[in-house]
Amino acid sequence: MFEIVISQPGQGDALGKLAPGSYIVGSGAQSHIQLEMPEISARHAQFIVRDNVLYVIDLSSSNGTYVDGRLLVPNEPAEAHPGSVIKIGHLNILAKGPLVESPVALPAAPPPPRPPSVSPAPVPAPAPAPAPAPVPAPPQQESVPLPKRELVPKLTISGVPDAARPVIQEIKRHAHAELLKRLNLKKMVLSGVAERDMETRAKATIREVLSELSIPLPAGVSSEMLEREMIQEAIGLGPLDYMIERDDITEIMVNGPNQVFVEQKGVLYRTDTAFADNAQVMAAIERIVSPLGRRIDESSPMVDARLPDGSRVNAIIPPLSLVGPSITIRKFSKNPYRVSNLVEFGTLIPEMAQFLEASVLVRKNIVISGGTGSGKTTLLNVLSSFLPNRERIVTVEDAAELQLNQEHVVRLESRPPNIEGRGEISIRDLVRNSLRMRPDRIVVGECRGGEALDMLQAMNTGHDGSLTTIHANTPRDCLSRLETLVLMAGFDLPLRAIREQITSAICLVVQVSRQRDGSRKITHISEITKMEGEIITMQDIFVFTQTGWDENNRIVGYHEATGNIPTFMEEIQRAKINLDISVFDPKKYRRK
Repeated sequence: MFEIVISQPGQGDALGKLAPGSYIVGSGAQSHIQLEMPEISARHAQFIVRDNVLYVIDLSSSNGTYVDGRLLVPNEPAEAHPGSVIKIGHLNILAKGPLVESPVALPAAPPPPRPPSVSPAPVPAPAPAPAPAPVPAPPQQESVPLPKRELVPKLTISGVPDAARPVIQEIKRHAHAELLKRLNLKKMVLSGVAERDMETRAKATIREVLSELSIPLPAGVSSEMLEREMIQEAIGLGPLDYMIERDDITEIMVNGPNQVFVEQKGVLYRTDTAFADNAQVMAAIERIVSPLGRRIDESSPMVDARLPDGSRVNAIIPPLSLVGPSITIRKFSKNPYRVSNLVEFGTLIPEMAQFLEASVLVRKNIVISGGTGSGKTTLLNVLSSFLPNRERIVTVEDAAELQLNQEHVVRLESRPPNIEGRGEISIRDLVRNSLRMRPDRIVVGECRGGEALDMLQAMNTGHDGSLTTIHANTPRDCLSRLETLVLMAGFDLPLRAIREQITSAICLVVQVSRQRDGSRKITHISEITKMEGEIITMQDIFVFTQTGWDENNRIVGYHEATGNIPTFMEEIQRAKINLDISVFDPKKYRRK
């Protein structure tokens, strides 16, 4: 709520409270704030209140609009700070600022009663005391200024200037409302209208609506920009279409309609694009989840889905999200990364890739561990490319995103419950079912619950060479998290039994980490060796050693072997796989 004080000559002051939104100021009957004065145009100015900020726009009035004595350029928004005076004709409007509730003043406590006055007996004056020694003043501490918060860099996507964005948002809201009156897109979809015909009709109607708008476009914004944004929001995914088309953007984050962030080459950027309002964000979410048979509403305000190219989508809406509907899209490359790409990126070195390929070929069970966004799924895709073409592979995922190129692949995807709370098929159900499908290899996109127990049992009952991922920060944490996930299956198993299952089932833990500069590194390739008492013993085969940061704030370091030879090296040699034992010699990697 933003407070203004309108001072009219001869009529005194009037207090106004503006809720977030847009207000037309003028003498016409259509104005929200009607000021019937001859020197004020019918549509003189526009007030926009957003995020406790008041923007003023002159609508090409006859006598102009002034803010603190400065004549506004028509159709360009200007911010009115608290205390600013807006002059329209002979009328002054004071921008008081956001409404702040003043605390209720409590009544002051009454003073304590005075004791009765008693004349004291005369007391002899004491002898004068010696003057105290001067106490040195404590040294004054210098105030250390707090470090300035680093601003998020901006990435140009739409080309619309920041100052013009509030005006564009208002134009889009009015245009969308008019578009809904003239063209029922949802009805056209249900009636089976072809997508190309629907797009043609939508474009024609949008051009017609925009040509009738009386609000002029601000400087730096062309009608083509506005038309493109409107078309994308009407029949596409809104501003997401810009970013999905770009291969250099790896993650898209929508925090309500007015904030869209992206990750490009590991760095977070704020974009210059936005949705018209919450309804347009909801429409984009619906277009993503509806073809997959999933739903999102107040009773089910969270959903996981995927785009046609395999990109992972998560959406969460009010009342759980307090900033409006939020979307997170984890994009995947149209052409899946190969091991050569990861070597080029510095994620691993060729010797590590040779060892991992040999481990997959001799059917060792591998768990990829890492934090969110560390590249677990990308690495799982790369390791899956080592699987032989002649084997039957069954993949189990929450939202199908793996991109396997083998011929014999069966892809399974979990299903959420329907509106009645029935019909849910969990990852655990699919892992159990996959055991009856005669798989040579089972690839589970991520273990995050009781399916970890079924996965361990599958690895221990003839389904060697299986792959999965898990969220953990270190290889040792990965084992602890596996124990916790097995307990989530609902069986009261002793810890020793769980650890014996883990030791016999899993061979390698590959730890992936996302560094501060956005790069991804394999920090450990660790082998689970045996049980010693109650403890699972591990040995690192390869590690990443960081030496510092360069002048561009990029991580500096190198991968090296630790000198430990994997216990299954003889199996690799018997399988006649070309892996030289010298790759495990630490002297080969020593850097000066």
